Amino acid sequence: MFERILGIILPVFIIIGIGYAYARARGDAVRTDMISVNRVSMDVLCPLLVFTALAAKDFDIAHNGTLILAGVLISLGSGLIAWPVARVLGYDVRSFVPPMMYNNCGNMGLPLAALAFGTAGLSAAVALFMACNLIYFSVGIKIIESGRSQRTSLLKLFTSPMMVSMMLGMVFAILHITLPGPLMQAMKLLGEACIPVMLFSLGVRMLDVSFKSWHIGLIGAIVCPLGGLAVAWLLDGVLTMTPMQRGQMYLFAALPPAVFCFMIAEQYKQEPDKVASIVLLGNLAALAFVPAGLWMGLRA
Repeated sequence: MFERILGIILPVFIIIGIGYAYARARGDAVRTDMISVNRVSMDVLCPLLVFTALAAKDFDIAHNGTLILAGVLISLGSGLIAWPVARVLGYDVRSFVPPMMYNNCGNMGLPLAALAFGTAGLSAAVALFMACNLIYFSVGIKIIESGRSQRTSLLKLFTSPMMVSMMLGMVFAILHITLPGPLMQAMKLLGEACIPVMLFSLGVRMLDVSFKSWHIGLIGAIVCPLGGLAVAWLLDGVLTMTPMQRGQMYLFAALPPAVFCFMIAEQYKQEPDKVASIVLLGNLAALAFVPAGLWMGLRA
């Protein structure tokens, strides 16, 4: 299992390294170039990733209702645990708390679920993916915007590309609407492209990471999985789930902060260098926490 996890995490760091090397070679101009790339990723590629995951034929929203609830509670609970940690250590809540609520359930969680539980486990992983997106793009974004003079209205928030894609995906899943094969495949290919683009962009941003940022990165790398696992342990005694769903819940809880958190931080200019450190160290720490989460889930 360690070799499987290493096989997923190592490519993540290789792509980040390539982005960093490219930025070092090109200089400051590359930061300007990446603004347009990041906008396309957030407005087109990432929403397509969410939609195609939910609209897939093997996703059953009714069967995974309890797991969706667990994902929502783990995301909210992780944020509640992270909030006092940020206050005590003097971190900006808007920088520290949202990444604790939105873990890497997409580009790391989905492949890990397939490796650990087979193709049958993908449906449960997608349910958790949807729950995490729902919380981050509602509660998480509101936290980032807190204290700002200009805030996104509730209507604008729910008409954002990510929220629209998620709501449409839920409609397709509930009504079992099937898109033509070539169209679905094209959308899926575009959606999956956001994963390497986000990692490459993170590598570019690593040029701006200062030594001071490593402290918050280390704390975030620990608080995110520990907070998630603590909430999952509490839910394990309350919610009724199948053994596979229970294992999926613990795997989800142990995942590190998502790369997408850095993209949002850069969009809002909310200390993106510190969020980049949280993401980078968090994914490195996944080598220890993800096996622990799998052990807890399979043992349960």
